Amino acid sequence: MDMLWSGWGDPAKAAPLPDTVIGLLRDLLGVKPHSAAAPALEGIAVPDPEVDPTALADLADAVGDAAQVRTDAESRIRHTRGKSTPDLLRIRSGDVTDVPEAVVLPATHDEVLAVLRVCRRHGLAVVPFGGGTSVVGGLAPQRRGFVALDLRRMDGLLDLDPVSRTATLQPGLRAPHAEALLAEHGFTLGHFPQSYEWATIGGFAAARSSGQASAGYGRFDEMVLGLTLATPRGTLETGRAPRSAAGPDLRQLVLGSEGAFGVITAVTVRIRPVPQTRVYEGWRFASFEEGTAALRRLAQDGPRPTVLRLSDETETLIGLAQPDAIGSTDGGQHAGCQAIVGHEGTEEDTAHTRERAAAVLRAYGGTYLGAEPGERWAHGRYSAPYLRDALLDAGAFAETLETATFWSRIPALYTAVRAALTDALTGAGTPPLVMCHISHVYENGASLYFTVVSAQGEDPVAHWTPAKHAANEAVLAAGGTISHHHGVGTDHRDWYAREAGVLGVEALRAVKDRLDPDGLLNPGILLPLD
Repeated sequence: MDMLWSGWGDPAKAAPLPDTVIGLLRDLLGVKPHSAAAPALEGIAVPDPEVDPTALADLADAVGDAAQVRTDAESRIRHTRGKSTPDLLRIRSGDVTDVPEAVVLPATHDEVLAVLRVCRRHGLAVVPFGGGTSVVGGLAPQRRGFVALDLRRMDGLLDLDPVSRTATLQPGLRAPHAEALLAEHGFTLGHFPQSYEWATIGGFAAARSSGQASAGYGRFDEMVLGLTLATPRGTLETGRAPRSAAGPDLRQLVLGSEGAFGVITAVTVRIRPVPQTRVYEGWRFASFEEGTAALRRLAQDGPRPTVLRLSDETETLIGLAQPDAIGSTDGGQHAGCQAIVGHEGTEEDTAHTRERAAAVLRAYGGTYLGAEPGERWAHGRYSAPYLRDALLDAGAFAETLETATFWSRIPALYTAVRAALTDALTGAGTPPLVMCHISHVYENGASLYFTVVSAQGEDPVAHWTPAKHAANEAVLAAGGTISHHHGVGTDHRDWYAREAGVLGVEALRAVKDRLDPDGLLNPGILLPLD
């Protein structure tokens, strides 16, 4: 099944907003009903591909089947940009200025290499395409005349070593399928980001993804033991052992490279036994500051739960801590700040960790809310993107951004980003509701994930762009990183260059020039064009 071309996910799972939420948006933000419906897919005018027929024939030879080189309008539209709110607003308006000339579907590493050789010979740029879930402009290269390299046919489990607890997966394998294949052998990857239903293994590596159970399983880049990269100049293999002192770790050049250095064709990851039990609970704190202190204590001194999330007062009040129940009321549970705490493992270990973690949470002012909030969160943990679509349909603008910093800088970063977003959007005539949660914790710091909702106004993208830029400036000024897990793309590229520094950018550009001397791989993504 393909994802909804003009929104997120499975159309059958989309649902309109409850009347209570529509009323709240009208009263708080002045949101007006949206009258313009998205056009029918077949009604979007797509220009004919401007690619030499000889190049198309060579691409067909590279993948061994002309049917795997697609130039029809629907295939090209479905591979246009990603799933950020500006991406969706543009595609809903019929804007396909970033449409690829063709979509190519290789099935093997050698076929990827062959495609790259053809593209180099014909001067075609290449955009690797996994689940298409980028929300930072990672699929809109700064160059016309490109092909989308769809990796969906590379979706297998290549190897599983139960002794070492490792698995080698192909890049086009979607996360639910990966979990199903591993579960047949009694293992799990433990990577469950909000994009879980549609994102792919290759995309997780390319963007340094982080899942909702990162407190227990770690980020995706911490799971990766080896990578295979296809480049226009050949193959790069990384990772001969779990850890090595044999020079700089080349895996780190591939992780987070977003298709700018090459195409990931295999990922070796560490795996763990499927847990005997999973328990998710709700806790309440009087303030975001109090809850943050509790999370820091658990992250630094333990016991560390598998899932550890804290919503601020606004997110808790609105009910976004449980997206499938937004707008509902449940007495006092929407007061203060709600935390979700999840424990996974053996029955004995889980019981012991729950007891010790509960003692810490109570010592820091936490009130136990029982299992119901946690189970409700677990049931609706992938609902937020569908909720975003419903908000757009109702005439609201909704977008997210995220960052991370050290614990001591969390308060200043939280305040600065909220103020930047509020000031910019209020000045544009669309005052926002700004919500935030901590979703990933470490011994030395944590991430902040912001959700912004406002009226769309006459030109929502024009309203959002300066607000996003103001938030980016606030992130850097307050000591945060420009992205914790969404990646760089084009949205963060210029700020990433400042974060990395002139010499850092030059070093990365030197790597790209060596691996991709013609600059054909995702041009303008991650690094500025020359």
